[in-house]
Amino acid sequence: MHAFRTHTCGELRQSDVGSTVKLSGWVHRKREHANALFIDLRDHYGISQVVVYPDAEFYEAAKRCPSESVITVTGEVLARDSEAVNKDLDTGDVELRAATFLIESQADPLPLPVFGEQEYPEDIRLKHRYLDLRRDTLHKNIIMRGQVINSLRSRMIAQGFTEFQTPILTASSPEGARDFLVPSRQNPGKFYALPQAPQQFKQLLMVAGFDRYFQIAPCFRDEDARADRSPGEFYQLDMEMSFVTQEDVFNTIEPVMAGVFEEFGGGKAVTAPFPRIPYKESMEKYGSDKPDLRIPFELTDVSEFFLDETKTGFGIFAKITKGGGKVIAIPAPGATDSQSRKFFDSMDKWAKKEMQAPGLGYARLKEEDGVVSSQDPALKNFDPELLKSLLDAMGLKAGDGVFFSAGKKAAAYKLAGAARNKIAADLGLIDEDAGFKFCWVVDYPMYEWDEDNNKVDFSHNPFSMPQAPEGKTAMDVLLEADTDEKKLDILAYQYDIVCNGIELSSGAIRNHKADVMYKAFEIAGYGPEVVDDKFAGMINAFKFGAPPHGGIAPGVDRMVMLLAGTDTIRDVILFPMNGQAQDLMMNAPAEVEPAALKELNIKTVPVAPKD
Repeated sequence: MHAFRTHTCGELRQSDVGSTVKLSGWVHRKREHANALFIDLRDHYGISQVVVYPDAEFYEAAKRCPSESVITVTGEVLARDSEAVNKDLDTGDVELRAATFLIESQADPLPLPVFGEQEYPEDIRLKHRYLDLRRDTLHKNIIMRGQVINSLRSRMIAQGFTEFQTPILTASSPEGARDFLVPSRQNPGKFYALPQAPQQFKQLLMVAGFDRYFQIAPCFRDEDARADRSPGEFYQLDMEMSFVTQEDVFNTIEPVMAGVFEEFGGGKAVTAPFPRIPYKESMEKYGSDKPDLRIPFELTDVSEFFLDETKTGFGIFAKITKGGGKVIAIPAPGATDSQSRKFFDSMDKWAKKEMQAPGLGYARLKEEDGVVSSQDPALKNFDPELLKSLLDAMGLKAGDGVFFSAGKKAAAYKLAGAARNKIAADLGLIDEDAGFKFCWVVDYPMYEWDEDNNKVDFSHNPFSMPQAPEGKTAMDVLLEADTDEKKLDILAYQYDIVCNGIELSSGAIRNHKADVMYKAFEIAGYGPEVVDDKFAGMINAFKFGAPPHGGIAPGVDRMVMLLAGTDTIRDVILFPMNGQAQDLMMNAPAEVEPAALKELNIKTVPVAPKD
């Protein structure tokens, strides 16, 4: 017989009754009855019930054995009495009568419970992550993560992609976040950067003639934590392909995403093909380029209804619209009937506190003598015909509510988009039965206006190919953009893939022509010396024949987060950091010995105390 086990704790079935077996695992839970001690024995595969009777010489040792100790038991498999069958366990028809009992490793008192799913302070959970990972839900999440990665890999290989590994020690890359820097001992005063993404390398692979590349790629960004973003490192399904259009990329990645979400989504629907939503339309309808399509209402630009103060009696919005600003309406279906005024006031307070906005106007809609009106300030003094037109434009009726976000266009839409998400969540209007609602957000502007530096700059990805109408080239479009307005009208072949309001990835058809890249950077205020210095490897390669190519890199962590149905990305990562980018379990980051710093030619400076 094997030294530790003949079966796993999730393996025993009715067919094993009468067999002598050996199991090893952790003491999950103990229950002492008058005539027996019951132990739930757990391993990676499941739980088996072990019964120890008082006449066993090891009965007292088993009774004293602490939870989470590792034990090995042998004995005969017995069928449970019909009233004792546990339908919640795969092994629930049988139990093991212990004939031998050995403690392999006795556990100290636990800093957090493993049995059950109790909420526990995050710092304790992260410090003792190895215990947290024993808990059922988290354990299953991590298993799912591995299975999802296997599925992604097999689906990519089936489409003719080859997996390559790109460098981890590399040069700084402009991916929009801070780099993690690594000092070079052999090159004093110089630093490597950990890759924010394998962007340049995967494009160079296309230049090198490798037609279809993918990688489950580790990426490193020195960013602040969020619920859907881990500080430090993350993984993505990185892919690139040559001689493709934007639609080719969509048609390649959609079956992969839809297949994985159908495989691991617990029966939730996946609608394919994914709708394509232009960026401008997404911002106007949803106030975001990460729209949650499960929310059954959209935003409406109602600026024109507030222009004439004599018909609205609301001078604040009239002043904003005449100054070129926007008034955006956010419906709140049924809110007047289902909520008190406190709900509406709380939304206004949320806008001021959480969004740093002036506030949210609101109106509760009621019917009197067959006419829908409101006594709240935003609509109280509206001309009746104008009010009817406004409500018809938004599809609102008595019993509904409406909120108003007003200000400069970008700020008004940003607040309106966040309010749409919050209103839907607070009113329970998100269609949880809709499954996974994917979409592509396309036609991003190539450039945006940089308010801080009063200039045009790249808006999304500097390596993207500008869009050109039929009969013209990308270079034609760039050359004809002789005013800031024309520059801001240029669209790029850039796209995001979004699911249930979560951005999974950005991608693009790449700018593979050196002359077009120089011109694109020139428009953003960067001379050729900047391109030659910062992107030497890529720009030089393009001068020797580069194929048209494009790709995308959906985030693995966010995919698994959606599939696991959790609100925080830390629940699908083995050993995550806390919100301060600290590994409490391994005590990282940590100070190093002065000798190590000296060898790297580095000196540290005292950190100034915070006010």
